[in-house]
Amino acid sequence: MDTRFRTVSRSLAGEILMVDSRTYNDRVVTVLVVLSLVWAIAGMAAGVFIAAELVWPTIDMGQEWLSYGRLRTLHTNGVIFGFGVSALMATAFYSVQRTSHVTLFAPRLAWFCCIAWNLAVLAGGISLLAGWTSGKEYAELEWPFDIGITIVWLSFAVVFFGTIVKRKVKAIYVSNWFYGALIIVIAMLHVVNSMAIPVSIDKSYSMFAGEQDAIVQWWYGHNAVGFLLTGGFLGMLYYFLPKQADRPIWSYRLSIVAFWAFTYSYIWAGPHHLHYNAIPEWVQSLGMVMSIILLAPSWATMVNGVMTVAGAWEKLKTDPAMKFIVLALAFYGLATFEGPMLSIKSVNVVSHFTDWTVGHVHSGALGWNAMITFGTFYFLVPRLVGAELYSVRLANIHFWLALAGTMLYILSMWGAGVSQGLLWLSLDELGELSYSFRDIMASMVPYYALRFVAGAVFLSGAILMFYNFVKTMENRTTVTRRIPEVRTARSAVEAVA
Repeated sequence: MDTRFRTVSRSLAGEILMVDSRTYNDRVVTVLVVLSLVWAIAGMAAGVFIAAELVWPTIDMGQEWLSYGRLRTLHTNGVIFGFGVSALMATAFYSVQRTSHVTLFAPRLAWFCCIAWNLAVLAGGISLLAGWTSGKEYAELEWPFDIGITIVWLSFAVVFFGTIVKRKVKAIYVSNWFYGALIIVIAMLHVVNSMAIPVSIDKSYSMFAGEQDAIVQWWYGHNAVGFLLTGGFLGMLYYFLPKQADRPIWSYRLSIVAFWAFTYSYIWAGPHHLHYNAIPEWVQSLGMVMSIILLAPSWATMVNGVMTVAGAWEKLKTDPAMKFIVLALAFYGLATFEGPMLSIKSVNVVSHFTDWTVGHVHSGALGWNAMITFGTFYFLVPRLVGAELYSVRLANIHFWLALAGTMLYILSMWGAGVSQGLLWLSLDELGELSYSFRDIMASMVPYYALRFVAGAVFLSGAILMFYNFVKTMENRTTVTRRIPEVRTARSAVEAVA
């Protein structure tokens, strides 16, 4: 028999499973995981510092680069694009190879994506600290960075879709549908929202103006949340949840239906950020209606996930990765219920421009995005380096720190937001505001102090996780894993001959 093949075994379908000498490209995955963890700690540390500034405003020592306005954009960009996108690239590269039974297409281009993306986030963060910003939410980087980001993102698309094109498996697994939607829609959103006229190397002006600019910005802003922080992480969920539970997804058909319902509904939801503004009333109403419709695909996915782990509850006692993934599902259900409710105008009149919205965002960011990433990394890192996790006890401590930090954060912002909304709506007998803006914000200090504590607790858990992974990876390199290839009996005989 040809020595290229390590094993020959008969599959359930009557075919012969043959493993050849080709291997997965996982070193780039390992590097992206490490970089994602570095950005998690850096971005969250910036978040904790700006939370402290709301309680003790003078701790910036008069330094402009430490001011709330500059550090806040560093926090959002570092967490979303450093931590989040690096994790999505890592898990996309890992899972697309295994669901396609091929090695990465253009592996050098994958390394370019890894290095160039993280250098762009680093340089962009420095530019934000220097006050170099376009002023658009989640799109603050100026035009030279926008061009660079476009090039890297298109490279990401080439690697991902190129791998799918050369797949050895006919079906395209559902996780790849979500990763593919992430890549395509974010490219479209980024290019359109970033269309600007440069006037210098550090300044440009949007090609849109007035209400058109607002609509385009929140078409981008909310769908960046939708297709990056939701759709992309659903791709992570649909691959790694069955792996962690050691069970197939409960309903593959439901996952496909949920994907298409999610894709067609989410793209229209952005205008709910612009209630009671100058945009047309029908656009606001459309955003509200489509947001409510989103309850169906979102909860379909949550139910699918919960039913998948229903037969693996025993693993929750011993597997910290499972604890994080189940908790992430719970917060996903919470956040995707709260979002549509906040889009209803009668609710939005209270929540608009308050910390209630901040609490909603972080119930998704901390409870859903961070938790599912932590759970995935606890599953993935030991397999990448071929070693047991250094300390399950530390991972369990991290779980409780993450849960405590998230709950404290959400509760503090719910309390602050509802208080702000109701106080701003309070009128005296003359129809004037009962409380000034200054008075209301002065009353927020206890809530902000609790948020600072919550952020510090959550950050301490992330630092503990990083230490755990450093010890797990110590003196180890990425394990080389061979690619299983399914051939028919006839082709197997021909190969052996």
